Amino acid sequence: MNAFATTDVGIERNVNQDYVYAKLDDIGCLPNLFIVADGMGGHKAGDTASRYTVETLVELLKESEGKDPLATIDNNIKLVNTLLLRKAGESEEYNGMGTTLVVASIFDNTLRVANVGDSRLYVIGEDIIQITRDHSWVEEMVQRGEIDRKAARTHEKKNVITRAIGGYDTVEAEMFSVDLKKEDMILMCSDGLTNMLEDQEIFHIIKS
Repeated sequence: MNAFATTDVGIERNVNQDYVYAKLDDIGCLPNLFIVADGMGGHKAGDTASRYTVETLVELLKESEGKDPLATIDNNIKLVNTLLLRKAGESEEYNGMGTTLVVASIFDNTLRVANVGDSRLYVIGEDIIQITRDHSWVEEMVQRGEIDRKAARTHEKKNVITRAIGGYDTVEAEMFSVDLKKEDMILMCSDGLTNMLEDQEIFHIIKS
């Protein structure tokens, strides 16, 4: 198994508010660990939120001993949420900061995923399949049948998320387990990618 991680500030911001982590070796009770976080909350706060969340979660998971990987990840996400809220209270410039979060670990041929917000995880094989579900205003509108996915891409509230680390006193991560095939690839990304490219465009770029 190979892994590659990178971030790019893009053309709209001066500060990169994304933060990523990828490690193929054991992290506590997990055989490997991959994380993407996309911060929010102003010029400096978004960068701080994503970095602090990822670095703190990694340190917590290093000490983990649980036998249930999803429960271990979920419990530590809840703890990180509490710690980020506490840090947000340390300074006025951090007030209201938060971050999306996607966490993944692969056990043999099974992918375990936890998601908060609208950053995504895809499995790419013969097609591209979005595993995570966006916790966003427009996704809820799509689920209610009020708009279609094409309209959601350009909706004025497309960047409004309904769950975030640091958003509320408690957080509920959504959990997924996926059986992988030998040639499957995994893509984790923030909305900086998916706002610019549609799924099939991503698929063709990766496969080319």
